[in-house]
This record gives sequence, C-alpha cells and structure tokens, in this order.
Amino acid sequence: MVKRLISADASEILRMNALELKKSIQASEGRVVLSENVAGRESFIGDITNAEIAKAFGADLILLNGLDVFVPDIFGLDVQGEKVVQRLHELVGSPIGVNLEPVDLELDMLEERLEISSGRQANQASFERINQLQFDFVCLTGNPGTGVSNRSIVQAIQLAKQHFTGLIIAGKMHGAGSNEAVVDLSSVAAFIQAGADVILVPAVGTVPGFDLSDLKEVVKLAHQNDVLVMSTIGTSQESSAITTIQQIALQNKIAGVDIQHIGDAGYGGVAPVENIYEMSKVLRGMRHTVSRMARSVNR
Repeated sequence: MVKRLISADASEILRMNALELKKSIQASEGRVVLSENVAGRESFIGDITNAEIAKAFGADLILLNGLDVFVPDIFGLDVQGEKVVQRLHELVGSPIGVNLEPVDLELDMLEERLEISSGRQANQASFERINQLQFDFVCLTGNPGTGVSNRSIVQAIQLAKQHFTGLIIAGKMHGAGSNEAVVDLSSVAAFIQAGADVILVPAVGTVPGFDLSDLKEVVKLAHQNDVLVMSTIGTSQESSAITTIQQIALQNKIAGVDIQHIGDAGYGGVAPVENIYEMSKVLRGMRHTVSRMARSVNR
C-alpha cells in the first residue's frame, strides 16, 4: 500500500515507482495540483527555480515545459546536464515530469508551424534520454503552433511504453495549431488502448465547446479502464483573476478528475503564485494546503 500523495513526505514520494505514484495520486481523491513551469528562461524570482516557487505555494507535481532533454538547462539550478532531475528532486521533494511533443508533419495546420528542437519532440531517443535522466513522468501534448495531432499522440504513447518507465500523461490542452477536435471520446479510447496512464484534457472553461458533461464522459471512460484524468489550464487563463481559477478548479473537481494542472503563462514562466495557492485551497482546503506548503523536503 502507498500513502496518498497529498500527505506523503519527500522521502516516501521519491521512492515511488510509476505504478505506486499512480496509486498515490488516485488515493488523493481529486486533490492533486500539478504546476507546469517554463524551464529555460529567467524565473519569477531570478535566483531560484520556478519549480521551487510552485512547490512553495502548494504544487504536488512539477512539469517542465520547453526543455531540450539532450541539453537540459533549468534556470536557477546550480547543475546542468545529467544531474538536473536529481538536483531538482533534492530541492522540491516532488515528482518531476517533462513535456515531449508528438509533432505531426502531415497535419492540416490552422496557423504557421512553430519549429522545435528534436530534444523537445517525442521520439525514441528523447524517451530513452528522459529515462536516463530519471524523470518520473512524461506529458505528451503540444504547445501552441507546434502541430501536434491526436493520431501522433497515440503513436507517441506506444513508443513511450517501449522506452520509458515513468507515468505517461497524454492529450491536448488546446488545438496546438491543428484543425481537429481538441478532445473526443474516440481519441481518448485510443490513448487508453495505447497505454496512457493519465488522460490529459482541457479544463472546463478553457476551450470553446468542451463542457462539464463532455468532461464527465471522459472521466467515466478513463476510470472504467483504471486510467486517471488530468484537467489542464493551458490557455493563459492561469493568469486570470483568482475567482476564475476557483470556478475552474471546482467545476473540474465535480467532474471527477484526479489531477488539476495550472499552466506556465504567468510571472517568468510559472502561474501566479496566488493562483496556485487558490487552486490548492479549492481542491483540498487550508489544512492540506498548509501541509503541502510547510512539509520539509528533508522529511
């Protein structure tokens, strides 16, 4: 048996394998907060990492965005290269993940394609690299304009299952430049069949036309197959008013999601700290929020 993530110490969390981490999240009953951070540019504070900032205000999981895994460089970290994940684990005591983007070169684009390095894309070499770096999870999704499709996500999940031992999160937060539905049940079923551990969907209130009933259908399908669901705020609304964050968090908890993600469009590549804090309070109240904020990484 594992301890639920929202009550676990760093020493317990960092010993978890992928299955144990999944069960620990599941046991937390919809009260897990994931903060996505831009890794490479100057952080909000300037001499520490965005991961440390997010953890201090209530984040349970840290997701790095914009990181080239072949030349990993995290602003504010005192090491580079092979030791970046190990050092970040030491500083925040939390599971660390990274975005890899399954670029589809045959995709019908709605906007000009944004070219990204191979080290940010989902391919065999990048999966082997993140396994070597000891990331705890990978998020297969697309940044704006990169040209990621649901079919390419399915292919990336299958490849990740062969070359990566951590948790696999998969899905789209927004269109990522493509002319297709951001989320539909057939794609969700394909992600599950391919082996995803967590289905990524837009949070209700973040993309047009995806409502509470749609999200409930995704959650029902995923949970029937012992797969978790993460709702995401990836449309810059992470920097909206506190009341907006509160509404989004509560609606998505009602739908039954297991993890709530808050994006990086804020101060220096991290959501406004007051919004991470407010999301945490809405999902689990002040007691568990203080527990996460105050619990020492030395425990």
